[in-house]
Amino acid sequence: MLASGLLANYCADNQDDRAHAVDKYLHRLQLSDETLMDVSIRFRREMDKGLCRDTTSTAAVKMLPTHVLSTPDGTEQGEFLALDLGGSTFRVLLVTVMADGKPKVEMENQIYPVPDHVMRGSGSELFDHIAACLADFLDKMGMKDKKLPLGFTFSFPCQQANLDESVLVSWTKGFRASGVEGKDVVSLLRASVKKRGDFDVDIMAVINDTVGAMMTCGYDDHHCEIGLIVGTGTNACYMEQMRNLELLDGDEGQMCVNTEWGAFGDDGALEDLRTDFDREIDAGSLNPGKQLFEKMISGMYMGELVRLILVRMAKEQLLFQGKTTAELLTTGSFNTSFVYAIESDKGEEGLASAERLLRGLGLDPSVEDCVATQRVCQIVSTRAAHLCAATLASLLRQIRDNKAAEKLRTTIGVDGSVYKYHPEFSRRLHKMVRRLVPDCDVRFLRSEVGSGKGAAMVTAVAYRLAAQNRERQQILDTLRLSHEQLLEVKRRMSEEMVRGLSKQTHEQASVKMLPAYVRSTPDGTEHGDFLALDLGGSTFRVLLVRVRSGNVDMHHKIYSIPQETMQGTGEELFSHIVCCIASFLEYMGMRGASLPLGFTFSFPCHQSKLDQGILLKWTKGFRASGCEGQDVVTLLKDAVRRKGEFDLSFVAVVNDTVGTLMSCGYEDPKCEVGLIVGTGTNVCYMEEMQNIDGVEGDDGRMCVNMEWGAFGENGELDDFFTQFDRDVDECSNFPRKQRYEKMISGMYLGEIVRNVLIEFTSKGLLFRGRLAERLKTRGIFETKFLSQIESDRLAMRQVRSILQHLGLTTSTCDDSVLVKEVCRVVSSRAAQLCGAGLAAVVDRMRQNRNLEQLSVTVGVDGTLYKTHPHFSRILQATLQDLAPQCKVTFHKSEDGSGKGAALITAVACRMKNAAVNQQGGGELSG
Repeated sequence: MLASGLLANYCADNQDDRAHAVDKYLHRLQLSDETLMDVSIRFRREMDKGLCRDTTSTAAVKMLPTHVLSTPDGTEQGEFLALDLGGSTFRVLLVTVMADGKPKVEMENQIYPVPDHVMRGSGSELFDHIAACLADFLDKMGMKDKKLPLGFTFSFPCQQANLDESVLVSWTKGFRASGVEGKDVVSLLRASVKKRGDFDVDIMAVINDTVGAMMTCGYDDHHCEIGLIVGTGTNACYMEQMRNLELLDGDEGQMCVNTEWGAFGDDGALEDLRTDFDREIDAGSLNPGKQLFEKMISGMYMGELVRLILVRMAKEQLLFQGKTTAELLTTGSFNTSFVYAIESDKGEEGLASAERLLRGLGLDPSVEDCVATQRVCQIVSTRAAHLCAATLASLLRQIRDNKAAEKLRTTIGVDGSVYKYHPEFSRRLHKMVRRLVPDCDVRFLRSEVGSGKGAAMVTAVAYRLAAQNRERQQILDTLRLSHEQLLEVKRRMSEEMVRGLSKQTHEQASVKMLPAYVRSTPDGTEHGDFLALDLGGSTFRVLLVRVRSGNVDMHHKIYSIPQETMQGTGEELFSHIVCCIASFLEYMGMRGASLPLGFTFSFPCHQSKLDQGILLKWTKGFRASGCEGQDVVTLLKDAVRRKGEFDLSFVAVVNDTVGTLMSCGYEDPKCEVGLIVGTGTNVCYMEEMQNIDGVEGDDGRMCVNMEWGAFGENGELDDFFTQFDRDVDECSNFPRKQRYEKMISGMYLGEIVRNVLIEFTSKGLLFRGRLAERLKTRGIFETKFLSQIESDRLAMRQVRSILQHLGLTTSTCDDSVLVKEVCRVVSSRAAQLCGAGLAAVVDRMRQNRNLEQLSVTVGVDGTLYKTHPHFSRILQATLQDLAPQCKVTFHKSEDGSGKGAALITAVACRMKNAAVNQQGGGELSG
């Protein structure tokens, strides 16, 4: 043995000199930070190849989907069985997960041998043996009569098609059971269990040990989204965005990807970094040319790599006075555990261990030989740790980029003998990871109980997700409408239209079917200059519309209406509007001009002629006194007269829906329906005069303003109204009014979504059951969020930023997916209900005209229709389904409320000039 005195006399300078000599000899095994960064970039490219559908078949790094969709969230509970098969023994575990108070896991397990004749026999013998051991375990636990969920850790190369379906690619680790390769191991286990017939299990998941490590640590740390194994072999898995997994359908949420990174370099990507020692290791292995990265890192090869270096140095007279022994020359004689002992961080123990182990190989080492051997071990294990850090850096960058995070906070769950037992490996790995990705805050968490618990946790998560999904779908099903239900909505809307048109039932009808006194759409011959006013909110527009030979040229200015004017007197409001008109005419150089004027007045009105509108009630925050029950045209005329600066020819007062119809009708003569789906919703269409009881005359057609938002006020929608609709209705400014509108329009959809999210959270189905205070605020979930969330193609980034705005800073990727699903269900229902109502309208028009097939255009406006990514498509599909005899084209209105008012005025002027027999009162006669 090396005497302590000899060690003391062997000064530090000599030790350093000897280490420097080894460093020089092995300089190719010492990788600079720059080289490691390059390795990280190369691995990222290999990851992309494995993820891409077109290149995965030739990729060295396979990036296999595991079908594990979520990590534990702490709410899992129940009893789960786990099997862990990966060597000559296997374990059966009963894992009890408790979620009351602080999450806790209790485990009972038993190890069973796998005899050689079973490992090398038939597949049915192997799985019968596993089933027999499982039966024995259940018998001892007194649980044979229970059917428990089971997770299976099967640590052999497999191709997974589902979480519970895994096809063995090839046996390793001494297994040769026939008839298993190419087969689904879950099916084989199920067959053996069924054959016994004395117990049953629900096999829910099959995983490998890397996923097991991530899931085990993920239970203790919810930030854990990477699993790492550095033991006999090496591998890593991580949570990837579904949109990047081109091999699978779907682009929402995430899935754990098993990188199988041991094969990195099999295609030559690491050839410039591999040394002669690496090539010698590979040539002498059971699988030459395969798993080249693993052969530079893992415990199976680390000791052998050191042995080959020692042999080469001895042959070159650099060690052991040039002598070798039969033991040193024997493959596998230098175990990786020797490296752990020699690199001991306890004073001189490492050098003492070096001497002892070298003597065990028949050598007579000097102190210099022991120091050199220790340095060889350090260089080999440091390279392994640093290469592992380089590839981990690639995974961390991928996750950070997926989240578009400036700084990533994450945890890596780690298992494996090298990581756990090598005295310096973990420290070197951690230090280099932090140097390579300084913008990632990384915690390393050791998996203490192996892959068995991991399999149970995967099963527990799958069990939780399945149960939660069932409960969520039951809730969402109340918001889903069948084809039959939509047909019923169409039928009831048709009935209400008839009631609204009839003099006898008009007063009781929810759909008022108000005559708009517009009896013609544009024909393209309109000509002249027209003024248009557009009042419908806190701003007000004045437009000059020039109509010439099929072209429309517009100039406009927007004026604000102060809050005190909105809520003052009517005289103040209309005087303010007239001042804005005077300002506009001055601006346009038309002071004193007298032009025909159309007035878009988007508040509920009763009309008895085109140029009259009796305000029924103010909405949208207006409270100006002395206006309700008055003709708004008269109020405007009075204000013009008081101003005394100009005169106007009042021709028409319309709402925005009729304006949309006219605006689109100018560009498409087939346009006979106007639709608004924005903050509110409404429809107008050209009805046969003979069907409008409230207006004299039977010839021709007249535009009818349906005011369909009130559909349902007589109970027509009660059986479709959900608890969420009732909550929104009761908290609205006008309970039990505008019920159809409250199920469709932009003013209310966000509130419906908010109520569903609160329900999910209260049941523990979302946000881990923690409700943010801000989400309790009415109106906080704006309808524009639906459009943003459903448009999202950026790995749920938009969803996450919205949830953070709502105070849900700890929401997960799973939460984002669920929020998106809720938005989709609510907006789809709105589009379908709108489509059902529109089907009633166009089918009525077809029947009115006794047509087998109707071809018509719908002019449409409104932010929900225009900006929501799917609303228009779903509406149109529903319409086609419910009114198959109508061919409907949709034409987006670019400025229905302004341009439309001017065009109604233009049509009125055209018809007035052309008519021989003009009906009085400003009505557009046919």
